[in-house]
Amino acid sequence: MAALGLEVVGASKSFGAFRALDDVSIRVAPGTIHALLGENGAGKSTLVKGLVGYGVLDGGQIVADNREVRIASPRDAQALRIGMVYQHFTLAEGLSVEENLLLARGRLPWRIDWSRERAALREFMARMPFRLPLDAPVSALAAGEKQKLEILKQLYLQQRFLILDEPTSVLTPQEADEVLGLMRTLTSRGELTVLMITHKFREVTAYADDVTVLRKGRQVGTCAVPRAQPADEGAEADDLPSRLAAWMMGTDGSAIDRRTLAHDGSDRAARKPVAGDAPVRLQVDDATVIDGRGHPAVRDLALAVRAGEILGIAGVSGNGQRELVEALTGQRPLRQGTMRVAGKPYHATREQMRAGRLFAIPEEPLRNACVPGMSIADNLALRDFDRAPLRQHGWRFNRRATRERAHARIAEFNVRPPVPDRPIGTLSGGNVQRAVLARELGQPVDVLIVANPVFGLDFAAVADIHARLLAARDAGAAVLLISEDLDELLALADRIAVIAEGQIVFEVPAGEADRAVLGRHMAGQHGSDDRVSPPAGPVPRSGTARAS
Repeated sequence: MAALGLEVVGASKSFGAFRALDDVSIRVAPGTIHALLGENGAGKSTLVKGLVGYGVLDGGQIVADNREVRIASPRDAQALRIGMVYQHFTLAEGLSVEENLLLARGRLPWRIDWSRERAALREFMARMPFRLPLDAPVSALAAGEKQKLEILKQLYLQQRFLILDEPTSVLTPQEADEVLGLMRTLTSRGELTVLMITHKFREVTAYADDVTVLRKGRQVGTCAVPRAQPADEGAEADDLPSRLAAWMMGTDGSAIDRRTLAHDGSDRAARKPVAGDAPVRLQVDDATVIDGRGHPAVRDLALAVRAGEILGIAGVSGNGQRELVEALTGQRPLRQGTMRVAGKPYHATREQMRAGRLFAIPEEPLRNACVPGMSIADNLALRDFDRAPLRQHGWRFNRRATRERAHARIAEFNVRPPVPDRPIGTLSGGNVQRAVLARELGQPVDVLIVANPVFGLDFAAVADIHARLLAARDAGAAVLLISEDLDELLALADRIAVIAEGQIVFEVPAGEADRAVLGRHMAGQHGSDDRVSPPAGPVPRSGTARAS
């Protein structure tokens, strides 16, 4: 099947009085990768839903293979061989790989000839650059393998036009390059056209042919992506992230931190390394934590974070990160091992967290750090509602003081809308995160535990939250940043440690980090060929370069 060229002309879509798409036109040439960027709410999802038949456009034209078409249902999209890989998995967990591939066809005979189907599936899998065991249950697959299966489903259906929604969010760097490299190969051979929604500029510059930016439902810019240039001709390519960020944020880009733009650490601000004698604010030794099924999720883990540094923990989802954060924040007990804050024994009680000025920003903050039905003001008071000035006369909750402080912190952290009495569950993801930051960083902080702080957030929210984390570090806090986004860690961390199967297996100063080496350790491939200098200064029990 030849790659499908697709053009959208004057697309519009409204939900009541809200204009989600306003006269958007985009042309995706056959056999190319076209990146689609924009903040949350910019209209990206509305546009692609119109292309796959889950949200018929109110106005505009869709042209496929130089003829106007109407896409009123998913069947219309499938007839044109338009498919989509969603950000969240759409797999049947109780079935095998081969059963999920067959299920993707939609229409199956009442009796399946398994010998014939398996022979055809083996032939199909042999042509793919990455392969999965056909009889493997989906429930046993790692997150990266599930993402590969989602893509294999679309290739098995012989799609001519494929929409990828944040396709590498759960992949190691090597897996991400493997998947996007396959897309590049198929598009360059003229077999496939790809429209890729992403927030990662590295993916745009490395793999896309063209890029379009949406902002507030409007198309604000489209350009070709400069290919690799000689050193004396690379200015245009180097400037592309700034131009795209300016389009997305509606600014000239002059005030944007380029570390946040590049997301690859290449423009890390010059700063002195953390002093070897800086006090260790958070220390964990030989920690073992049991998961909900009774299995060790964290095993003999050791780490230490000094004042004024960010220690980034890299790893593929499901390697003990969640259980580690829960142990540090008092939601899950240690089976064995010790934790210390400022040199004192720490058991993650509320009083110890307050005394050690330890604060936390867990992943999915609306579920894990808020009471959705309560107001913003009351959520901001969860840390100290039982202390003055919020408590008076030993028992009385001071509503006026709560509301006044909420007004001040909402303004300081730019929470929108600035309405203290509004239920926090009605806010956007970025504003929920800002509200949690306002509560956790609204007072002096010595230790900050952060887990996937910007997952699913728009570009402006990412830039704001990253700036807050850097400010906390520069004010002397010890920051433990756990993230599945390696680009985020390379941009923010001072040291990076890799967690695999519940253990710290590798550690390196961020300035010396090699993406390929980190990716190998994230994938569980630990070897003695990695020559990495340990962090400057002795860090007690930090687990440095502890390869298995």
